[in-house]
Amino acid sequence: MKPFFLTRFICSGLCLFFVNEGGWAADLTRSEIEGLLASATQSKPADLRRKDLRGLDLSRLDFRHADLWGADLRQADLSHANLSGLVLDLTVMTGIKLTHADLSNVSIFGVSLVKADMSKANLSGSRVIAIMDGANLSYADISNANWGADMKNQPMGLMRASLKGANLTGANLSGGNFDRAMLRLANLTKANLSKATFFAADMAGANLSNTDLSNANLSSAKLLDANFTGSLISGAQFNGVKEEAVLLRLEKVKGRDTAIFD
Repeated sequence: MKPFFLTRFICSGLCLFFVNEGGWAADLTRSEIEGLLASATQSKPADLRRKDLRGLDLSRLDFRHADLWGADLRQADLSHANLSGLVLDLTVMTGIKLTHADLSNVSIFGVSLVKADMSKANLSGSRVIAIMDGANLSYADISNANWGADMKNQPMGLMRASLKGANLTGANLSGGNFDRAMLRLANLTKANLSKATFFAADMAGANLSNTDLSNANLSSAKLLDANFTGSLISGAQFNGVKEEAVLLRLEKVKGRDTAIFD
């Protein structure tokens, strides 16, 4: 284990800061956070708003009675933590570790999760508009999630989930909304996309080999150079997909006789 260091400053008095292995000063220690969580209730949640929690080991903690709005969680370890139902809008989570974490029914809006590790996390029922380029979501549960574009904020530009180059191998996206999501070059090998909607999503170059696309809606999706080898497309909708190269690839997959094309 790498050592931790304590340092003292003069700032209108004597201030004690916790310095983690990354070299920056976090506002609280794990022990202090555990104390806040232990006395927190649903009506009086632990106040962690805008706190600098970078690089801390927060694994296996139960944050359901905490307010983490706007907190800085870069490089923090929240593996196996329980964050179910929280509003995590405007938190900073680049490089965060969320393996096996319970993120069911969370709201994550306007956040960077670039290269975050969310493998095997529970994101079912979540509402996410975030940049997740290069993130690891392998074997995550994203069923019945709403990651579709926020069409109410178009004056600010298209607000959508971005998963360029993300690893979604074996993930469960069934029943979810991913309309207009950016999935260019994403790896969806062996993922479950059944009954999910990807209207106008950018899936160019995505690996959809051995993927379950049964009854999924890929109408108007960008699918150029997508790999469908061994995928199941029974009942899937491809309305508006015009590229001849894409249509030729779909000739060789399972269940094409019941798929819907223009």
